[in-house]
Amino acid sequence: METQKIWEQFNEELYFFILKKVQHETAANDIFQNAFLKIHKNLNQVKEEEKIKAWVFQIARNEIANHFKKESKYIAQVEEMEEIISEKNQAYCCFDRFINDLPPIYRETVDLVYIKGKKQDEAAKILAISLANVKARIRRSKDILKEKFSLCCKYEFDENGSLIGEPDCSKCK
Repeated sequence: METQKIWEQFNEELYFFILKKVQHETAANDIFQNAFLKIHKNLNQVKEEEKIKAWVFQIARNEIANHFKKESKYIAQVEEMEEIISEKNQAYCCFDRFINDLPPIYRETVDLVYIKGKKQDEAAKILAISLANVKARIRRSKDILKEKFSLCCKYEFDENGSLIGEPDCSKCK
């Protein structure tokens, strides 16, 4: 059997099978594309044509499993970061307010890169600006945040630019 025939026979059923499992259109499209790429690459391994449907759907199930493995690693990293942030939030009591007080162009960039976890080049595409501009906005945002922490909370900075000291946010509120 040829890839084209498999496509004609199973593409809609396979796509909706994947979509039902992952419940996210973009992820389903990626999984669907990867599955058909593997189907095309490995078609010569199929010995019995009557088992082609089971083989095709098994490839899709494997791709779905791979997707969720990657996603679970990402979720675990996010949860770990949230725990660290939660611990540090107690020390950096004004952080959310300082982020919200950033000028909109900086706040949006910080949100994409640090809150939503986008890569800087992805953020540049989303914002329709150059990568250099994203980097400059992040640098300026960090400078503004450092200044606010220094003035409001009385933190100091070590030689690496990290915040040190104990918070005294009584003057910030």
